[in-house]
Amino acid sequence: MRGRRPTAYRLLIVDDHDGFRSAARALLEVEGFDVVGEAMNGADAVSAAVTLRPDLVLLDVHLPDVDGFAVADQMAALVHPPAVVLVSNHRASSFGDRIGKSPVLGFITKHDLSGVAVRRLADSG
Repeated sequence: MRGRRPTAYRLLIVDDHDGFRSAARALLEVEGFDVVGEAMNGADAVSAAVTLRPDLVLLDVHLPDVDGFAVADQMAALVHPPAVVLVSNHRASSFGDRIGKSPVLGFITKHDLSGVAVRRLADSG
């Protein structure tokens, strides 16, 4: 993603709640994102990132097998690492300095999720 600005970011959505994945997909597709896949846990997320090679990953902090910070670290080590935006129902302050220390573009609460917010972070990366 770095060095180029795709017209439609290829996006992978990672969250263990079907309802959130479905709502995020609908919202972001309407706002011009190309959702290329979904994953329910960290292991599937890393596998999907390798296979699908998205530009961007919308990654829930709380997953059933591992937290999103660990998944972000794993994705950053890939040959073709996607940019990562963390999401959670909790405020950023709940995570202390972990967001700033992780290899992510930023953080958005699920309540504040919008294409504008995601694109602002993606374009800044």
